[in-house]
Amino acid sequence: MGNLFPRWTNTLAIKIAICAGALATCVVAVAWYSWTPKHTRVGYMPQQPIPFDHSLHAGKLAMDCRYCHSFVEESSHSNLPAAQVCWNCHGPGKVKSDSPKLEPLRAAMDENYEGYTGDPIEWVQIHETPDYAYFNHSAHVNRGVSCVECHGRIDQMPVVYHAKSLSMSFCLDCHRNPEKALRPVDQVTNLGWSAEDLSQDEFYAYLAEKSGKPADDLKAADADEEWSQELVGAHLQRLWGVNPPQQCAACHH
Repeated sequence: MGNLFPRWTNTLAIKIAICAGALATCVVAVAWYSWTPKHTRVGYMPQQPIPFDHSLHAGKLAMDCRYCHSFVEESSHSNLPAAQVCWNCHGPGKVKSDSPKLEPLRAAMDENYEGYTGDPIEWVQIHETPDYAYFNHSAHVNRGVSCVECHGRIDQMPVVYHAKSLSMSFCLDCHRNPEKALRPVDQVTNLGWSAEDLSQDEFYAYLAEKSGKPADDLKAADADEEWSQELVGAHLQRLWGVNPPQQCAACHH
């Protein structure tokens, strides 16, 4: 009696086992990568060439974010600071100019330093937009979206870490409910700001000036509303005509 199965089936079990093993390895690798900070980014806290303490500079010293990240109001991307920006404060004879922690700065800027190379400081970028997504910094900060909405309380971080997911759902939540994020433009870099800090009379006067509607009428319309971030944001959304797109083409060009 002839064989019921062709000869190639003799190795079928081995082939299935190899394929199953390879598939399982791929699944584990993808899952492993997907659960790391490098992918989810939340909690990602790389060491920088210079241990720049944001809680000191942006917090205690109240330095404006835009001193180092100077393009956020004009460019689609936020820039990492050039060595010259640091050198302005930490150059020869200035603040802690001889600190060992600033050796990379001296190597980049001080031609009299024995370790001078002239190479730029290689900061590790923490917040990165994927290549397939488009985000315009200037469009957001010029319409009252604070740095804190995406980056968290940077002014309280001795070492900066990735505080929020910046996932597609994260962005869509804001685009669907922009009133939760909008604030007066002059408070964008005040990371500790809240609606409770805002004078109601001054806010309604500002709305009246910009919209041409009487302040008393605007205030009367909100008589039954609780003073909150959402109320302030809703007014600013109408005033500025903020209508964030929610279709795919908005971020995926």
